[in-house]
Amino acid sequence: MRIVAAIGGSILLQDYNAERFKEYAEILKELSEEHEIFVVVGGGKPARDYITAVRNLGAGEAKCDDIGIEVTRLNAKLLLLALGNTAYQKVPHNFGEALEYSASGKIIVMGGTEPAHSTDAVSAILAEYVQADLLINLTSVDGMYTKDPRKYDDAELIEEITATDMIEFIKGNDVKAGTYEFFDMTAIQMIKRSNLETVIANGNKPQNLVKAIKGEKIGTRVISE
Repeated sequence: MRIVAAIGGSILLQDYNAERFKEYAEILKELSEEHEIFVVVGGGKPARDYITAVRNLGAGEAKCDDIGIEVTRLNAKLLLLALGNTAYQKVPHNFGEALEYSASGKIIVMGGTEPAHSTDAVSAILAEYVQADLLINLTSVDGMYTKDPRKYDDAELIEEITATDMIEFIKGNDVKAGTYEFFDMTAIQMIKRSNLETVIANGNKPQNLVKAIKGEKIGTRVISE
């Protein structure tokens, strides 16, 4: 299978140590023996911190995005270090480069691409661009909930949902650079128009990536209309 995995920056970069990078690298290496793997890495807290500083300097949102993108690419380079020779040792700056580098047969790791596209959106566009069989979004919660589970005890996990229903769910969310929203509109529109098989799961448990690929019941699955 051709798989695109989006890994949140806050998942990988915990307390500025290398352990989570190493954990994911081992799993990705094993998966690459049977599957074609593309990884999109987010910026996490470091990106948000830099974006706050840039915004406080009076820069516009496009410049905030530009700085955030640079941080995602730094995170991508760290994962490349952990992966070693199993990965193509250059971070693609666009989708054409990602596809070109994949001809090497190695794991491809990238960050952001351009302003106004979160790494969630990048992963969905990449999955469409390379005609992936599966998109896996690894985030900081177990999947999509009826409300923010970190704030509300009565939040319920949504095990299955259509892309159309997801669009209705996230309408009106803030899309400023560096703000955390569960999933952005561009990402879900890509999933809808390409009918991408998508799983959203908790990335704090790296083995969830393996479970999602195996089709085990985990997180939230975006089903066909």
